[in-house]
Amino acid sequence: MRVSRSTGYAVLAVGYIAKTQAKGVVLSQRISKKYDIPLEYLLKILQQLVRANVLRSKRGPRGGFSLAKSPNKINMLEVIEAVDGPMSGELNLAEQAGGEKFSKKADKMYEKAVASARSVFEKAKLSALISEK
Repeated sequence: MRVSRSTGYAVLAVGYIAKTQAKGVVLSQRISKKYDIPLEYLLKILQQLVRANVLRSKRGPRGGFSLAKSPNKINMLEVIEAVDGPMSGELNLAEQAGGEKFSKKADKMYEKAVASARSVFEKAKLSALISEK
């Protein structure tokens, strides 16, 4: 499984916002500068997170980004899927291999691995990621 650069940036941005939002909304420029992320690229990622209801955005001179819900209600799977789309897995080897037994087993193993990864990311709450413990 591979996580895109965009998803990595999304995790950094959401984590930064969670850690600093007590001081008010967070400017995208601050996140961009802190993690050396191109601003235009970051803005696209932040908007995807807003559409997925992970973040809220506020326009204007006092605008910026904040979490749409508390950090203990946001999980990594939401962040990943907001940027990369649904995490699913289908190899369809059985179809390609004419239903051979080993290909069916490989398909099932892959599906199980994806389900396991989804479960791990779903249990990983933002609050645990930003915790200093």
